[in-house]
Amino acid sequence: MPDAKASDDDQTKSHDDGEFLIRVVNSFNAIDPDQWAKLKGTTRGSEKDAPYNPFVSHGFLSALEAAGCATAQTGWLGQHLLLQTTGDELLGALPCYLKGHSQGEYVFDHAWADAFERAGGNYYPKLQSSVPFTPATGPRLLFTDDMIAASTRTALAQGLTTLTDKNGLSSAHATFVPDNEIDIFSSCGYLVRTDQQFHFHNDGYGAYDDFLGTLASRKRKALKKERRVALENDISIDWLSGSDLTEAVWDTFFDFYMDTGSRKWGRPYLTREFFSLISEAMADDILLIMASRGSRYIAGAINFIGSDTLYGRHWGCIEDHRFLHFEVCYHQAIDFAIEKGLKTVEAGAQGEHKLSRGYMPVTTHSAHYIAHPGLRRAVADYLGHERADVERISQLLHDHGPFRKG
Repeated sequence: MPDAKASDDDQTKSHDDGEFLIRVVNSFNAIDPDQWAKLKGTTRGSEKDAPYNPFVSHGFLSALEAAGCATAQTGWLGQHLLLQTTGDELLGALPCYLKGHSQGEYVFDHAWADAFERAGGNYYPKLQSSVPFTPATGPRLLFTDDMIAASTRTALAQGLTTLTDKNGLSSAHATFVPDNEIDIFSSCGYLVRTDQQFHFHNDGYGAYDDFLGTLASRKRKALKKERRVALENDISIDWLSGSDLTEAVWDTFFDFYMDTGSRKWGRPYLTREFFSLISEAMADDILLIMASRGSRYIAGAINFIGSDTLYGRHWGCIEDHRFLHFEVCYHQAIDFAIEKGLKTVEAGAQGEHKLSRGYMPVTTHSAHYIAHPGLRRAVADYLGHERADVERISQLLHDHGPFRKG
């Protein structure tokens, strides 16, 4: 994989906000955490400006690199775009990676790569603006000020295409892009792709029973039984956060993660060091939901806490118990969201089985810049059909949701 140097890819531009510079840096080590914290959505405590998203915090993104998860050796070479004044003041940023594969993204373009390479092209390396291994919608175009001019707001998206063309790459991709950014990418020539996840929406419930009361009778009875069966055999549940997250707890959870990851992916993406680093940087933003039987933990799921959303990520277990996965990953997450007044639970990628548990279909978006005209035409045609299918399936799933009709 080519090693792009920051100085080689500096771009000087003039816009309505004056002259500024787009720099490319290979590592978060080159980014001042205090400067990064000024970007909206990256820091807890600034929710009046933008919802806090833990995945774009400096602590989370730098931990992925420092722990060896997202590095050149794993096919994730940092190519982070920084929008700066000529005096080096940070105005905006776009987390980005030069990738030699399409793993760990959750928006699948393997078929595009295969088709292009059969036609004699080189699909890899490509540029990927995302949070590695994290299928959660969040800001990609990060800015310090909501008043930045519209023409400046397009600069990072345009800078990504310039970086793609300058290095002779096939494509650039921004995945799990929020609604308020997708039009910016589209205006810069990116193709828009849609997909589907399942999210729980907290409609001001005071308790889990209030949520159950909105369901059809048959669904309500099924969930009550499911939760009761899951906690048979003397199983109990703990919520661990902040100072509860000891190294011993992380050792236990990592065993769960490795067992599930090895069976599901072949090689889990995250290292043991990663969990220690995020615990040190952002322990209050982490929720481990752990199930115990007797004196030991037997299963658990890691979640991240935003200002208004609980993000469910990884699950693992060392004992199999009926319905325990659903209890730990979905029902307990709803309990936590209701108790803490969070608006949404995002329980990860895919999974129609979430529908009957109160998680409804939500459309997600990604943006794709395809440099080669022929490949671009083929992908654009494919995406038109795919968007129609996603919309049709979403409507069908909504019609078959668990909530009472009328």
